[in-house]
Amino acid sequence: MTQKTNSTFSHLECSKCGVKYSKTELHNLSPCCTLPLFPQYDLEKAKSILHKKDLKSRESNMWRYGEIMPVEFKENIISLGEGWTPLVQANRLGELKGFSNLYLKNESINPTGSFKDRGMSVAISKVKEFHLKNIAIPTAGNAGGSAAAYAAKAGQEAFIFMPNDTPKAFQVECDQYGANVEMIDGLISDCGKIVAERKEKEGWFDISTLKEPYRVEGKKTMGYELAEQFNWELPDAIIYPTGGGTGLIGMWKAFDEMETMGWIGSHRPKMISVQSEGCAPIVDAFDQGLDCAQPFQNPKTSALGLRVPSAVGDFLILNSIRQSEGVALSVTDNELMTGTKQIGSSEGIFSAPEGGATVAALPKLLDRGIIKPNDQIVLFITGSGLKYVDLF
Repeated sequence: MTQKTNSTFSHLECSKCGVKYSKTELHNLSPCCTLPLFPQYDLEKAKSILHKKDLKSRESNMWRYGEIMPVEFKENIISLGEGWTPLVQANRLGELKGFSNLYLKNESINPTGSFKDRGMSVAISKVKEFHLKNIAIPTAGNAGGSAAAYAAKAGQEAFIFMPNDTPKAFQVECDQYGANVEMIDGLISDCGKIVAERKEKEGWFDISTLKEPYRVEGKKTMGYELAEQFNWELPDAIIYPTGGGTGLIGMWKAFDEMETMGWIGSHRPKMISVQSEGCAPIVDAFDQGLDCAQPFQNPKTSALGLRVPSAVGDFLILNSIRQSEGVALSVTDNELMTGTKQIGSSEGIFSAPEGGATVAALPKLLDRGIIKPNDQIVLFITGSGLKYVDLF
């Protein structure tokens, strides 16, 4: 028997101009501006049927927030238990770096080892809801493994395109999930071009970062979880390693939704974007006062998740940073690798290099007066280091 969720999903909306589209229509980017589409909800209805106290009795994964998720029939939810990841007080790391209230949001314990599982769970669920069978994605590593896993769970066929220098662990992972993997001599942007060129002929639905409306909805649950784990008081700052930036964008969306429902007040954390000096398009745009980022030339970094020369949602990332009085800054690869080691030796978490970038940013932010030693600060560990062992 088909059973409806309590989703209050009402329509899709262009993130740039606000033009609305029916939720029953299948879209990638918005037809009006060719930019990301966001699901929107009847938040007044959500407020009336979902209360903060209700969450305590719910399952410990991200689907606890089902009323403000876009999947409308329970049979279409493809879940491996993603979300509700630990928020760890990092006392030893904080002491090492000079902070008294430092936390780690540890996304490495998601089913395939990274925060990508949140977005893929929602995207693949909606692919099933639209009765599609084939998905395609360009990847620097984690997104491909995650897409392959969730597609396998859903009985869909996945076509994964990744650069030749992607660590072998990711290639093996995708193969074991039964995906079709094609290695490309180039960058993730080159992989994306191949997907764009072939998707119509091959019958693929493109689930690239922010090129479909639903991955951001999984990522926004990180914002809901932070609020819930901090007893509905948001921290002073969120430091986030930024490639495509969907996590920052999603959390910013979540904060607005929660305020509309009366769950939180108007306080917002400073949203701080960290990139590698070898690929820092958001930092360059922020420093130059631009609304959009120029493609970064000759990107090079060991933190492969940060090697995104051009982000589709660049204007949304920059908007969240500026509205929150945050900042974008870069660190060197040596600094981020040192930061990764410090997370491991201080807190017992083997982070992917991207997480190390957040640690490397701390002294720079302190020197610039962006954060203070007593501020409540959350660093995001977006993935496990286990798949990157070749880099250490």
